[in-house]
Order: sequence, then structure tokens, then C-alpha cells
Amino acid sequence: MLTITVVTRGKYGERAILTIMEKTDFVVTRISVPEVLPEFIEDTKPYTENTSISSGVPPDLVIIFALHPDLTPAFAACAAESGAGAVIVSGSDTAELRKIAERYRVHIHTDEICCSLLPCGDRVIDEFASVLGRPHFKIAVADGVIRDVRVIRGSPCGASWWAASQLIGTPVADAPGRAGLLVQQYPCRAVRGTRGGIHRSAELHKKAVEEALADVDICGV
Repeated sequence: MLTITVVTRGKYGERAILTIMEKTDFVVTRISVPEVLPEFIEDTKPYTENTSISSGVPPDLVIIFALHPDLTPAFAACAAESGAGAVIVSGSDTAELRKIAERYRVHIHTDEICCSLLPCGDRVIDEFASVLGRPHFKIAVADGVIRDVRVIRGSPCGASWWAASQLIGTPVADAPGRAGLLVQQYPCRAVRGTRGGIHRSAELHKKAVEEALADVDICGV
């Protein structure tokens, strides 16, 4: 059972905490940073010191939604120094994060969306990604219609479970495209208005439904 610390900033990270609590047996705690922050933070210690990461038993995994060029690497370094097993960063990969990963020999996964994560050979990431990450469904079909959708692995924001519930009764031919549309309608915090972000998440869910339908359970047979 993993212990996880999530660094939240305003609404960012809240859905991940809720999904972890509802869909897994992992133990999750939070560190909150202010929603409004200075553009540059020269001294990051007031934000990282005396937290559950820097004091006490280090968590297995730290997930960082700080979304700040100074605080994100500061929390990553704090996690690595404390002995955390792995780090997931919501945001872009940077040279500074790569240096931290190399210096402390800790796995740091970075991406603008959290539903791209797959097992990678790292013990902590693999356990987390057995439940949360790139969507993986098991689908049952009868008479050309979706009868059941089971989420084997779902997005940390919870979109996979909501989309799965809405696909029941959908004609098989329409299901992949509808899954992508449903994810875009879900209140995920991924960036919108670009080719990445929520559109990439939608494409991952569409592909997951296509893959599930290629290995479908036919009800009543």
C-alpha cells in the first residue's frame, strides 16, 4: 500500500486526492500552497520546510501540482532529499528536474496530463499505475450495444470512471468517439484550447475504448 503526498495549488490536485481516496487503498495526505503566488520566488524554504515531506517518514510518492517554475523543482528536491520513492510532476520536463532525478537517483515523471502514466519498471510508479494513469477498460457488449464498462486503470482526475458510466447503452460504433467527447465535457483541469491537454486526454480515452472493444466480452454468448 502506497503512501502519497499531493502538493495542491487552489483547485489543482483536488480531484487527484479525491480519486485516490475513492478508487484505491493508498494513504494520501496533502500540502497546500497558495493559489496566488509571486511570479518569482527566490526563497522557497517557507513553502517546503516543516511539511509532511520534509519531516517525519517520507512518503512513497509525491505528486506535485504547484505549477510554478520555482516551487515545482523545490518540492521535487525536497521529496528526493527526504527519501521519497518517486515523484510525479504536473507540468513540463525541465533540465532542473532532470538534474534532481539524476542527483538523487529518483524517478521523476513529468507530463501536462496525468492520464498518460504507464508502468515503467519503477516499483512505486508501477504500483500507482496499476490503478491510476493511462485508461484501460474492460467492456461487455450485447446486441451491438455497450452493456458494461469496467475501469481497470483510470485517470487520476476521475474522468475515466465518469466516461465509463456514461457509455452504457452506447452503440459500439459510436463508443470510442463518445468516450473522447465525454472526457472533454468532464471538469478535468487539463489545459484547453491547445492540441495537447484535454484533447490529448480525450484521444487516450478514445484509444482505450477501441482497444477494449478489440478484446470485448459478448454478453449472452
